[in-house]
Amino acid sequence: MLEAISSTAITAGQAAASRITETQTIAPSASSPVQAGDDVGFDSVMKQVTTDAIGTLKAGESASISAMQGKESTRKVVEALMSAEQALQTAVAVRDKVVQAYQEVVRMSI
Repeated sequence: MLEAISSTAITAGQAAASRITETQTIAPSASSPVQAGDDVGFDSVMKQVTTDAIGTLKAGESASISAMQGKESTRKVVEALMSAEQALQTAVAVRDKVVQAYQEVVRMSI
């Protein structure tokens, strides 16, 4: 289940990043502090955040499985699950903001 969610999230993040990268290529900002050799674009940041969130979700899932097997303490399971929940809520909030921004751009008149 996590693989399906993660692949969907990565695909959506990459699609949004490619749209933004295309826009930046057409009209680059003159005051951009990022140098040409730096790999600190929106797409790389989104990819890193998505990868971190997926890792956190997998860690929470593995901690709960370990708890069912009696290998993990309740405290560590609760911490892992709360961290996973926070990562998921953050991912959903970012996705909602990206969709909202895209809809506003689409509604703009040319």
